[in-house]
Amino acid sequence: MTLDAEVASALAEDAATLALLHDSELARPVLAGLKEADFPANLGLLPMGPASLGSFEMMRTALASLPDSPDAALLDELAADFAAIYLTGAFGASPSESYWLSDDHLVCQDAMFDLRTLYAENGLAVPDWRKRPDDHLVFQLQFLARRLDAAATPEDWRALGRFLDYHLLRWLPDFAGRVADRCDTMFYAALALLTDAWLQQLRDLIADHLGESRTSREEIAASLGSRREAEAVAVPIAFMPGAAGPSW
Repeated sequence: MTLDAEVASALAEDAATLALLHDSELARPVLAGLKEADFPANLGLLPMGPASLGSFEMMRTALASLPDSPDAALLDELAADFAAIYLTGAFGASPSESYWLSDDHLVCQDAMFDLRTLYAENGLAVPDWRKRPDDHLVFQLQFLARRLDAAATPEDWRALGRFLDYHLLRWLPDFAGRVADRCDTMFYAALALLTDAWLQQLRDLIADHLGESRTSREEIAASLGSRREAEAVAVPIAFMPGAAGPSW
């Protein structure tokens, strides 16, 4: 597959569709639209290996198992899974990058600020980080869609590869695995696994297009460690009554 403007636009639509499905609980109009479009067969990036093919078929099965007009009980079941994944944290599967990359599984950590900077460099900002932090999966997929739609040069594709390596692909496999293990509905299990498989395949496609190998986990860790050391600054100790003054 050649990464020309037409393909980049199709990939951007894929990312935007995935963002939409992670953004809010599945409602009747969205379900009808997915069935009418024959999702996921309408994706621009179709499965090319066992992992992506498995998640693709799982999503097809999940959608086929849902009636065209689901009743309130089924919608409630889907809504319960959505809430447990994206709202309450009941599954321990936060959709925010910081949770997976911080030692204590905290949100609003370094990843959030790194992405805030990246978004700002591209003229973007999240509406309210208190309601949904910058490193939330939905924002990252929306950012990816915008950058895919604008990608034209090798450096554009290289920047997209770095974004995937240093952000989404560092944590999404763990997120997808936990969601698939713990949710009750096949739809949300399939959505998580399909999103991971699609992103992995996109990264492989970018690497092939550039003729460059994917960055390894070890290389990413080393790069991040060096950057953190370079960014580290000495923080002066605040004066406290009764304590010794500054040492200088």
